[in-house]
Amino acid sequence: MLTGLTFRSPLAALVALVALVPLAALMVTSARARQTRFMLGLAGSLGLPRGVLVAVTAVAVLLGLAAAQPVVAQTREQEVRADAEIIVLLDISRSMLASVGPSGRTRLERAKLEAIRLRQKFPDVPVGVASFTDRTLPHLFPVADEQLFRATVEEAIDIERPPPIALLRTGVTTLAALSAVANRGYFSTQAVDRVLVTFTDAETRPFDPDSVGAGLRRGRVRAFFVHVWDARERVYTNGKPEVDYGSDPASREQLDRLAAAVRGSSFGEDDVSALAAAVRRALGTGPMTNATESQTQLSLGPYFLLAAIFPVTFLLVRLAR
Repeated sequence: MLTGLTFRSPLAALVALVALVPLAALMVTSARARQTRFMLGLAGSLGLPRGVLVAVTAVAVLLGLAAAQPVVAQTREQEVRADAEIIVLLDISRSMLASVGPSGRTRLERAKLEAIRLRQKFPDVPVGVASFTDRTLPHLFPVADEQLFRATVEEAIDIERPPPIALLRTGVTTLAALSAVANRGYFSTQAVDRVLVTFTDAETRPFDPDSVGAGLRRGRVRAFFVHVWDARERVYTNGKPEVDYGSDPASREQLDRLAAAVRGSSFGEDDVSALAAAVRRALGTGPMTNATESQTQLSLGPYFLLAAIFPVTFLLVRLAR
C-alpha cells in the first residue's frame, strides 16, 4: 500500500521555469498582437498553435517533476516470529581481506554474500547484524526488513570498521569476544529462541572455548559458525602479499572446539543450505507477531521522463511539416 509522496530535490523543479517563463511571455505578447490586429481590422492571427503551447508546457512540467525526484513510500505487511531472533556476526579483522590471488574475492566479501543468502531463507524471523575483531559491535538489532538487513551488510560492514582496540595489523581477532552477544542486549527480552550465526576465518588469538560456550549458554544463545577460509589465501597490498600474514591451518579446529563447547555446529562457507536447516531446527516453531510493515520507496522520476517523450514527439512531428 502507498503511504506518502515526497520529493528528494524539490528545488530542482524550478528547472520547469526555464521553459515556462519565456513561454508565458510569448503568450502575453501573442495575445497583445492579436488584440492589436483585431482593432486594426487585419485578417489572420499570430502566435503559436494551441497544441504546440500545450505540448511545450507539458514537457516543461514533466521535466520539472522528474528533476524534483518524487518518491512514493510503499509498505508491505508481513508476520514474523514473536519469540525468535537471529544475529548474524561478521568477522571484520584484517585477515578477512585474504583472497586467492590479488583479484580474488576476499573472505569478507564471500561472508557478506553468504550472510545475505542466509537471511533470505528466514523471511519470518527478525535478523540483526553485528561485527567483531577483538570486540563485538551491533550494527542492526533484529528486524523483519530484509532490505534493511542487506543494506546494513553491504554498506556498514567493512574491514576494521570500527578498528580493533589492539594496534596490530593482523592477528587481533579473538573469538572470546562472542560472549558479549549473550549479555549486552543484542537480543530483545521477548526472544526465547536466540540464534547466533558467526562468519569468520577463526584465525584467533588464544581463548578459552569453554568460557565462551558457558557465557552463550547462560544467555540462552544457540550458536552456529561458518568457516570462511582457504589455505591458499593471502592478504594483498598493491597486488603483493603481505609478509607478516600467513593463514592458520589450525583455524577450523579452533572453530570446531568452540562449536562443541557451545553445543552448536560449524560449517564450511559453501554449506549455507545445511546451516539454514540447522538454524531452522534450532528455532523450531512459535507464535507469530501482528503484521509488521517494511517500507520500500518507488522513484517516480523515470516515469515522468518517459511521459515527456509523447509531447516531445508531437513537437518534432509538427516541426517536420
